[in-house]
Amino acid sequence: MNVPLSQPHVGEEEIAAVAEVLRSGRLALGPRTAEFERRFGEFLNHPHAIAVNSGTSGLHLAVKALGIGPGDEVITTPFSFIASANCILMAGAKPVFVDVEEESFNIDPALIEPAITSRTRAILPVHVFGEAANMTAILSLARRHNLGIIEDACEAIGARHAGRLAGTFGDAGVFGFYPNKQITTGEGGIIVTGDQRISDYCVSTRNQGRDDDSQWLTHVRLGYNYRISEITAAIGVEQVRKLPDILHARRGRADRYLELLSDIPGVKLPTQWDHQDHSWFVFAIRVEDDLRDPLVEELNRRGIGCKAYFHPCIHLQEFYRRELGFHEGMFPIAERLSRQTLVLPFFTGIADEQIQYVADTLRTVLPRLKPERNHHERCAVDVGV
Repeated sequence: MNVPLSQPHVGEEEIAAVAEVLRSGRLALGPRTAEFERRFGEFLNHPHAIAVNSGTSGLHLAVKALGIGPGDEVITTPFSFIASANCILMAGAKPVFVDVEEESFNIDPALIEPAITSRTRAILPVHVFGEAANMTAILSLARRHNLGIIEDACEAIGARHAGRLAGTFGDAGVFGFYPNKQITTGEGGIIVTGDQRISDYCVSTRNQGRDDDSQWLTHVRLGYNYRISEITAAIGVEQVRKLPDILHARRGRADRYLELLSDIPGVKLPTQWDHQDHSWFVFAIRVEDDLRDPLVEELNRRGIGCKAYFHPCIHLQEFYRRELGFHEGMFPIAERLSRQTLVLPFFTGIADEQIQYVADTLRTVLPRLKPERNHHERCAVDVGV
């Protein structure tokens, strides 16, 4: 059986919506973008939603909207997709990493305060794998030190912390819609904010720095071409309509994994908390460091799409080592998670028999890898290594 790592959940409604846009002749800056923004804002019960061409673009604009630039520092996590730190560098500022909580994979609030300096302007938490960060603690820190908050919620649409939706705590929250996300527009993202000034800035700068009342070729600030197309927005409208059902279905698929994998020795499952609502972006498990890569290779060989996540950590990416001087050992928990974590096939339409096949294969393969490791360890001892 072949089981892909991920698969977008789209149907005839999205196809019809795209066809309607193509027939309309209005392919950019049209009514579908406005409808997508309105529906997304309504889902979050948040006043401003600004659609852009990717989550990365949204993060960049959010950082710029807070006035962050050269000489400034933003505290964030090294255990994330690289865009959550790149957006800080793109504004000319410096990412300051602190380690993460082992159970949640998210930035550890207890480590944020010691990292604050006179140059710190904001905190950028990432809701990793659809698990909301501890925003109660982060919000308290930010208020005490007069810092901005930009939430990277690209993996966490629908996640909740203490009853409140991820992405709605900070000055701005950013969501992404790449095909492996809970909902997709192919490429695309949305910035949400309760601040009219931030909203106005993002609306302008996504479209080359024009104000709403400006003429077509009149620009009032440095901007970018971060617009989404009407085709992208049309897909987004249909996806948001389906969002509650999608989140419910993914919860059920995750529950099935939790049931089938609960008794496999050596597999650490995602931690669940009563005060959190997890939005299932991926299904991540942990195994011992030296078993992860052989396990990924063996599962792939048997037709099961799986990958190491996030490996390496951001601070150990070549560019960050070379240009910013990061090295191994600086953030030990994040580095350990990076060596142990893999994600199994997970998507809205994954069938029960596919999940069963993954679980059965994992149950068969993992014990066979352990004797191999023990054999290699004994051989190393025998030759005096």
